[in-house]
Amino acid sequence: MSGSSSNGNGNGEGKGDHRADLERASGGPRGTISDSLAKPLARRFYKEASTGDVAPFQILLDGRAVKTPKKRALAVPTKALALAIADEWQAQVDTIDPSRMPLTRFANTAIDAVSETLDAVAADIVAYAGSDLVCYRAETPDELVALQSRDWNPIVAWADATLDARFRVVPGVVHVEQSSEALAAVGHALTPHDPFRLTGLHVLTTLTGSALLALALESKAVTVDAAWNAAHVDEDYQISLWGEDAEATARRRGRRAEFDAAWRWLALLRT
Repeated sequence: MSGSSSNGNGNGEGKGDHRADLERASGGPRGTISDSLAKPLARRFYKEASTGDVAPFQILLDGRAVKTPKKRALAVPTKALALAIADEWQAQVDTIDPSRMPLTRFANTAIDAVSETLDAVAADIVAYAGSDLVCYRAETPDELVALQSRDWNPIVAWADATLDARFRVVPGVVHVEQSSEALAAVGHALTPHDPFRLTGLHVLTTLTGSALLALALESKAVTVDAAWNAAHVDEDYQISLWGEDAEATARRRGRRAEFDAAWRWLALLRT
């Protein structure tokens, strides 16, 4: 999971990491879903990637159905998502690079992993809500307090109004139990448990440290850029003080690409 604060070097890690402190204090959620497309194919062996015409829409290579690592059909609920996945396969040149195929990776994960652990994945998202980033606030300095309030208060207000979930907002990082009613409301928002939707929401949740941000983004209550910026208020504040660290910036760029892909995944599921 990405941290929300950084140390004096502005690298997003270390004892200034608000999110890491919070997870240590609370026991924390379990982390990201493992990626089931771990071993890339050595070379491109097909001429054309396409899709089937009937739901669930299969991904085809030279007319033959693609299989997941567990030998299941690589098939998704919407034509738009299938076409986007086929485009990823078509874009490969000499070798197949999974790092450039996020939608394919999400599909494999949804089909091979999440479909077998639906309740556990949903429970993990609810666990994030139990120690949600936007509910734990800095006490000083005043500028950071104001930035957190500006970007996080609307998310908490959205959860109160839309999910009917009354989340406690507290100073510091010492874990505070949220009400069972609030957590149940988040759990209800995840039903019915669909492996494709849960995959996207889990990726967004683990990248931001906030189930509420993930749900608000899915509901279009916040824009993609606003959600990303809200997840990095602490980190951006530290960068404004200490400057950027090249290695941390590269890692953040990778997280942003994954974040954008997860948002696109959810959008294509609704198309």
